[in-house]
Amino acid sequence: MRKLLIILLCVPIIVSAQDGTKAMLKKGMDTSKYIPLGLRVGDKAPKIEGVSIAGEQINSNEIIKEKEIVVIFYRGEWCPVCNKYLGNLNDSLQYIMDKDAVVLVVGPETFENSEKIADNTKATFTLIPDTSSKILKDYDVLFSVTEKYQGKIKTFLRTDIAENNNQEEAKLPVPATYIIGKDGMIKWRHFNYNYSERASVKSIVENLK
Repeated sequence: MRKLLIILLCVPIIVSAQDGTKAMLKKGMDTSKYIPLGLRVGDKAPKIEGVSIAGEQINSNEIIKEKEIVVIFYRGEWCPVCNKYLGNLNDSLQYIMDKDAVVLVVGPETFENSEKIADNTKATFTLIPDTSSKILKDYDVLFSVTEKYQGKIKTFLRTDIAENNNQEEAKLPVPATYIIGKDGMIKWRHFNYNYSERASVKSIVENLK
């Protein structure tokens, strides 16, 4: 009887895990390889260093001396959801700036392709092409893309993900959002494997300061 009870209690957990894996696969994540979990609230934020598409040298350790940082990851200029989200973000950017914060948007693409999404979204936020994937790895958002999903993107969006990012293997970031406080710690995060679920500007603003 006791063994039966244990089995019955475990069934919902197993089913939930299976459903989660199916959802990840549907969104293109190769679950046979590394699955990112993202940084947690209270973790020390890794330093972000890079060059924006405007040619500006970015150092997050310098920025947090004066302002909080909102770090947003996106998948690519080929991604309709990313374009829509970042376009809406840009339209509401002033609400975030009014909270004395800086927005850094980071993607896996080349400079050339990053400039395309900047044009598509009329970006006035700081856009950083992470061509080495260092930032994506530091913030634990990077995952390998399944062959099936790569084929889907090639067919419907005419994009080779690896080629678009000038990489040998097709990898993408979970489109996470982190807020870094002036103490250099992660104070809020939005992390969802479903790329259609993004952090709202309202939620971001509510968690600044």
